[in-house]
Amino acid sequence: MEIATIGFTQTSAEHFFERLRAAHIARIIDIRVHNSSQLAGFAKGDDLAYFARVIGGMAYEHDLRLAPVADMKTAYRRGGLSWSAFERAMRDLLHSRGVPGVLDRERFERSKTVLLCSEPSAEHCHRRIVAELLAAEWGASVQHL
Repeated sequence: MEIATIGFTQTSAEHFFERLRAAHIARIIDIRVHNSSQLAGFAKGDDLAYFARVIGGMAYEHDLRLAPVADMKTAYRRGGLSWSAFERAMRDLLHSRGVPGVLDRERFERSKTVLLCSEPSAEHCHRRIVAELLAAEWGASVQHL
């Protein structure tokens, strides 16, 4: 099983969708707290679901179980929480939510899935933390697009 991750900022819609198509992604799981911000551009929730289906024949889901709580993310962005503290808090949050046990592993095995968030790089993004947890628990490999 392979799980991919992708961010949509600092890229064009063309580059974003071409990376998804080249990686043969069948399903996008949006793991942002807020997926309807005007700043999201082509990745605004309803628009992204449409574009994913029409451009790439991909399914789209928004799964808040894989998103940080808003105040945790705000504390990190404003400097009140270090990256290492955010990472620990995110792992604890996922554990408290029962991830990955609450997820349908079979769907991940059937359809190549990408975890989507806004950060341009996975290095300091919670999508990497989620992907690493799934990889450790399920023996999946991770590809950061």
